[in-house]
Amino acid sequence: MKLSDLSAKSILILGLGREGRSSWEYLRAAFPEKTLGLADQLPREKLSKEIVERIAQDPHLRLHLGEDYLSSLPEYEVIVKSPGIPVVLPAYREAVRAGRRITSHTALFFANFPGTVVGVTGTKGKSTTAALLHSMLDRFIPGVWLAGNIGIPALDLLPKTTSKNVCVYELSSHQLEGLRQSPHIAVLLNIVPEHLDYYESFEQYVAAKQNITRYQTADDLLVYDADYSLPSEIASRSQAQTVACSLEKPPSKGCFLSGEWIVYRSAAGEQKVAATGDVPLLGKFNLRNVLAAVAASMLAGVPAGEIAQAIREFRPLEHRLERVGAYNGVTYYNDAIATVPEATIAALDALDGMDALGGDVETVLLGGTDRHLDFSQLAKRLIESAVKTLILFPPTGERIWQALCEQGPAQSSRPQHFFVESMEQAVTLAKRHTAQGKICLHSPASPSVGLFRDFRERGEMFKRLVREP
Repeated sequence: MKLSDLSAKSILILGLGREGRSSWEYLRAAFPEKTLGLADQLPREKLSKEIVERIAQDPHLRLHLGEDYLSSLPEYEVIVKSPGIPVVLPAYREAVRAGRRITSHTALFFANFPGTVVGVTGTKGKSTTAALLHSMLDRFIPGVWLAGNIGIPALDLLPKTTSKNVCVYELSSHQLEGLRQSPHIAVLLNIVPEHLDYYESFEQYVAAKQNITRYQTADDLLVYDADYSLPSEIASRSQAQTVACSLEKPPSKGCFLSGEWIVYRSAAGEQKVAATGDVPLLGKFNLRNVLAAVAASMLAGVPAGEIAQAIREFRPLEHRLERVGAYNGVTYYNDAIATVPEATIAALDALDGMDALGGDVETVLLGGTDRHLDFSQLAKRLIESAVKTLILFPPTGERIWQALCEQGPAQSSRPQHFFVESMEQAVTLAKRHTAQGKICLHSPASPSVGLFRDFRERGEMFKRLVREP
């Protein structure tokens, strides 16, 4: 919605997380005297000191705080929903049925941003791809911003932007949910089951992801991972010009590997862009992220030499297969962002035999919040690996162990396992049971909320305890 469409409407900001607070500041700057509703499930006494102080400074607010916060929805014409509010909540569904206009931080940005959006989504890899893509564009195009979960909240950027600006926007399924615009250049990585506690079905999750291209036209561009069925199916239905990326088969137009080179093929011919040896990221899955970023950058007109230099200078993001270091002969990796089993499988594939010490993964820290994911393939991969010790957090640690037992190995051939209730326990056990020359991998295959605030807190705690003597 354009700002002009909101001036005469009653507005509720639903959720006071990072994006909710940014939406509040954006709308307050646009409408200094307008009464805005703020709703959050936390009572006032549990809000952060920063939010409480900001509320005290704003005399034009109606507050709806605490467990009954959703009862406020019928009182407003427009609801600015934060990404963390599940679409399956009965009160939310009733508001939609009653004709309340639902928008979001992302939708407001898309409607009011005068520049060009390059959007990136997928279940995993979108943060790395968006950050790498931003670094490539930023070397050649002035005024490139990075927004979304990895960057600045997008609405914080609007007062600074013109039609010449480019915004690389990392887009989660929650941010894409309900969006009625798509970016000019869309990057679609692979999609696997996640957030099944938020959506009614995997199909609903995929439908949200598809919004990255659903509203594109023939003037727009879609970069997609052609090695997987879901991105390929979505691309086949897109109205945009499609550009494929593949590690398995060179596409007629797009990005692929040829020997030791990343190659981009277009109607003008083939161009070697960068050497694979210059990629500072571990794992085959990260090569897929690099191909997607290269393709999008080539479409944006960035010279191959600038792209190659951006690749060489890029540093892996924190908590994403991050090498913590070697301590007492054991190498530790922090992959706290691995919230689905496919990510942990990819980490195991990347690390086995690839560490500087030449060791395989011997110990894995797994488990976290239960979002009803299938752990059977992870269990199979663990059985086939050299892993000797599993350290398992609740509640999915129990499900992972059960899945491993159901694969049928004899009890004597199963890795030893420990159920833990804290990171302190987990790291103590990891230090005790990982041999010198081997690898300890922290890759939960599950979200981290519950015992931890989020994956960042979990990863920071792991790194701190590993480094302690």
